[in-house]
Amino acid sequence: MAHITASVYTSHVPAIGAALDLDKAGEAYWQPVFAGYDYSKQWLEENRPDVIFLVYNDHATAFSLDMIPTFAIGTAAEYKVADEGWGPRPVPDVIGHPELASHIAQSVIQDDFDLTIVNKMDVDHGLTVPLSLMCGQPQAWPCPVIPFAVNVVQYPVPSGRRCFMLGQAIRKAVESFDADLKVQIWGTGGMSHQLQGPRAGLINREWDNAFLDRLIADPDGLSRLPHIDYVREAGSEGIELVMWLIARGAMADVAGGAAPTVKHRFYHVPASNTAVGHLILENN
Repeated sequence: MAHITASVYTSHVPAIGAALDLDKAGEAYWQPVFAGYDYSKQWLEENRPDVIFLVYNDHATAFSLDMIPTFAIGTAAEYKVADEGWGPRPVPDVIGHPELASHIAQSVIQDDFDLTIVNKMDVDHGLTVPLSLMCGQPQAWPCPVIPFAVNVVQYPVPSGRRCFMLGQAIRKAVESFDADLKVQIWGTGGMSHQLQGPRAGLINREWDNAFLDRLIADPDGLSRLPHIDYVREAGSEGIELVMWLIARGAMADVAGGAAPTVKHRFYHVPASNTAVGHLILENN
């Protein structure tokens, strides 16, 4: 059967993609950011999955205010890189895994989670920046990717609890797939940041690091945190962190297994006007 071997958590700041694409990664401002992923690139080389299930949010490219799915799973064989206003990023197209994606959709929907099934869409920086951070700028991504888009842009957005429980359903779905596949689940977005209004530029280091502590040690309790706490403490865009709870909910210890091993933890501010958080957990 297929199984989830690890979960990866990372911010997906668009300026990070621009720094890579414009050869600015070596500049003094960006060096500390990318240094935090040096270990991660080597780890991924040594622990290459067969499939990555990547949780992210679309930034008005595949979806708009005309149609706002709460949870959308990509079931296509390939995804083009989106043009977000200045041309597509110069990175490879994303190869999907339609068989596993369709199986997950079937299983999760039968477990009472309503998903939107998307057979064609372009993917934006929310998905490609995490891949670049973990893989560099290759000619092809190392394995197929299943995009899983979550609405954390337009209210109402899903609760952390709902996301955590959805992660559990995704783990169950993966484990019922009749193929020997190593799957990683990635939760992206965050950390604390606000892009508009009087609090634009807000970064809360203490809250971010407490979130990482609880994500590791108390994910069930963390999942019960109300939305207003995210907004108050982490800014209006800090709500993206609920997507990390999908990945955490899919880990083995949530189903009664052993606690995961923390392979890497990194935190840095600022990158553009946001905090960058990163974590790798391995199932035991």
